Amino acid sequence: MSSINIKRAVENIRSGTTVYTPVIELIVNAIQAIRVTKPVGGQVTVTILRDGQVDLIERTASVNGFSVEDDGVGFDQDHRDSFDTLYSGMKAGQGGKGFGRFTCLKYFERFDVESVFRDRDRLRARSFEMGMRTDIIINERVCDTESTSTGSKITISGLKSVKFSDKSLDVIARVLVERLLPYFIDPKAECPRIVIVEENDGVPIVLNDYLTQENRQIVELEVGEPEIVIAANDETETFSVRVFKFYAPRMNKSKIALVAHRREVTDVAIQTHIPEFADEFYDSSESNGARRDRNYVIKAYVFGDYLDRNVSLERGAFNFQRETDIFYGISQTQIEARAAEVAREAMGPEILIRKERKAARIEDYIATQAPWHRALSRETDFASLPMKPTPQDIELHLQTAKFAREMETRAQVQQILSCDDPNTLHQQVADVVASISQTSKNDLIHYVSMRKCVLDLFGKALETDDDGKYQSEGDVHDIIMPRRRDSDALDYEQHNLWILDERLNFADYVASDIPIDGARTDRSDISIFNRRIAFRGDNVPSNPITIFEFKKPQRHDFANPSSDDDPVQQIIRYVNQFRDGKFRTPKGRDILVSDNTTFYGYVVCDLPRKVSDWLHREKQFTVMPDGLGYFQWFPNIRLYMEVLSWTKVLADAEMRNKVFFHKLGI
Repeated sequence: MSSINIKRAVENIRSGTTVYTPVIELIVNAIQAIRVTKPVGGQVTVTILRDGQVDLIERTASVNGFSVEDDGVGFDQDHRDSFDTLYSGMKAGQGGKGFGRFTCLKYFERFDVESVFRDRDRLRARSFEMGMRTDIIINERVCDTESTSTGSKITISGLKSVKFSDKSLDVIARVLVERLLPYFIDPKAECPRIVIVEENDGVPIVLNDYLTQENRQIVELEVGEPEIVIAANDETETFSVRVFKFYAPRMNKSKIALVAHRREVTDVAIQTHIPEFADEFYDSSESNGARRDRNYVIKAYVFGDYLDRNVSLERGAFNFQRETDIFYGISQTQIEARAAEVAREAMGPEILIRKERKAARIEDYIATQAPWHRALSRETDFASLPMKPTPQDIELHLQTAKFAREMETRAQVQQILSCDDPNTLHQQVADVVASISQTSKNDLIHYVSMRKCVLDLFGKALETDDDGKYQSEGDVHDIIMPRRRDSDALDYEQHNLWILDERLNFADYVASDIPIDGARTDRSDISIFNRRIAFRGDNVPSNPITIFEFKKPQRHDFANPSSDDDPVQQIIRYVNQFRDGKFRTPKGRDILVSDNTTFYGYVVCDLPRKVSDWLHREKQFTVMPDGLGYFQWFPNIRLYMEVLSWTKVLADAEMRNKVFFHKLGI
């Protein structure tokens, strides 16, 4: 009489089991029971039990249990005692763990056995239930029977809280075929006929027919080299891989299944290792002039002694590590990756087509959106990218490759700096400098391409909208430099002051549309303080300050005699306030101004006839040779001022960058 804590044993089942696990366990036990007395032939019948409550949408009642019936040896005394023994070793030679029946109680409330067995020269019947407390076998009865053959019927019923999501007979049949396929394809042992049927419906599905019928739904593919050898830590293991097409698949992903003792234990999507397996495949054929497409996925089954030896007690996982580690043995990831290569070989032409499509996507992205990555892309492995990569996928992959290249270059530089051998130094230096130069070229190409985009936006902002109105000066202002920000809050790459003057890229301090000394003072559109420069000769420090004022395209009311918005006078007033020491930066930094400090003032506006006459006649400005601007020198306050048209600013910026755009073909 057994006495164990069955409830605790069931609660401790954790690794990888599903609601299908008990059904698979019962079918496998039935196959083994048949082979005890019948080397060939035999039948296993699986009956679906339902709860009687028909779903209004699917018009099918939910699954509540299964009965599995076989014509095998039955529960004779030896098999009965083995069932009553935890971790029985009776089927150890067939990979039995002596624990599988406990998975039934994890998902179902009841486990009932009816069996006919041979007792010496007569047949007898045995029935019992599997207990949930301390006894494995309860309510046992043994009696004479009028049956003429041995066999067993095991029923699991009363589905627990876990839902059996599949309902239809054909879907459940396909799942069972996939899980039991190693039995159907075993060349060393014939699989009995396995039939699945509804409890009240006499139309069965024969699972064996999925592989044998004329229009079969499972087809094995030829593999050039089905065996793979993996070595790790002085151990070498051999695995065999068999690859199948599953037509009209229940699953929509191709998979790799690891098998132990002819039972599928784990599976993983092949796209984890080879992205080109992400989508379904299609076979096309013609019949009577009509075209027919059949969709399918691939499933590769992996067999090996290593898997048999290391399967977990519940058969839901393996007792070796999932990820590769140099300190441990062969890993699950290693096995899956090598099996994926076998599957790729079997699907060679299809995978090649998908790789070419991916390569075309990458090439198009680099040609049209990221030409600065052209050189890097030639040396980058894109195998891990998704089958249909988005621009974001490609860019992130390239940035990762670029970072890895830079880290490698830094390590090489450090190695050179610590090297004392002059004979190897020359070639190492040449190689590293070449790598640095290529990285710099890529960054420059990217930077110039972004300039082209900025100038396109800038030109668009100077055009009229659908109502014939021009954008406000704020819109063009934000393109050049975001408003109400300063360089303490902005990196130099976040403004586009180069549109106005290349020298402004690395200004010491820039204030954009904010008061220089908090809220107490006036504010210019942009005030720029260049780094101090020491002149040779006198070595006198100067601190050039640049001030910009923007006016809305086609605006000219500031030239009216009564206007308080005179940009020339505004800049002069700012200069005098600087010279009077009225300004500090918002963070209290001193603004160094001396008698020799030079100021540059720029007004950017359009130059209609009214503004041109105002500048020439009233402000005494001199026209520039191209007629698109005016200039004047104010010697007493050391101010040089230009009034530039928006057209000139855009044209000059485009001209300065034109040769770079031409070289890039953009």
